[in-house]
Amino acid sequence: MVDDTELLRGAGLRVTAPRLAALRAIETHPHTTADDLVTALAAELPTTSHQAVYGVLAALTGAGLVRRIEPAGSPARYERRTGDNHHHIVCTMCGAIGDVDCAVGHAPCLTPSETHGFAVTTAEVTYWGICAQCAAAEQSGVETDAVAANRPEPS
Repeated sequence: MVDDTELLRGAGLRVTAPRLAALRAIETHPHTTADDLVTALAAELPTTSHQAVYGVLAALTGAGLVRRIEPAGSPARYERRTGDNHHHIVCTMCGAIGDVDCAVGHAPCLTPSETHGFAVTTAEVTYWGICAQCAAAEQSGVETDAVAANRPEPS
């Protein structure tokens, strides 16, 4: 298994403390947002700014070490699972995200009936539903912290 230092070097990137910390944090917390990453890095690298984190994410995404996903109604999220063409399932109540492997075929596992001249390189599907935790909370009439945090503010 290649360590993160070698991954960065292999991608032609300089090895820096913020890049290494970001890779570790995204590995530990897949589908993290930039803001969550700033918080995660604060304990290890307290002087790392929001701008620095966005720069790190841009470099890691550009090098193919991190994948950026953008579920509708959600800020961009980042994951390290880049070597395949998997999809995502999103809870409509709390925003939790899970990975869903392609059920049919090889990447891209969706083949359009018409490409309109495009060379298809990836396909993405987002499934929407209610996660088990939210479904249980809804049945019991108890609101979870994640649901409360994702409820829109009154206008």
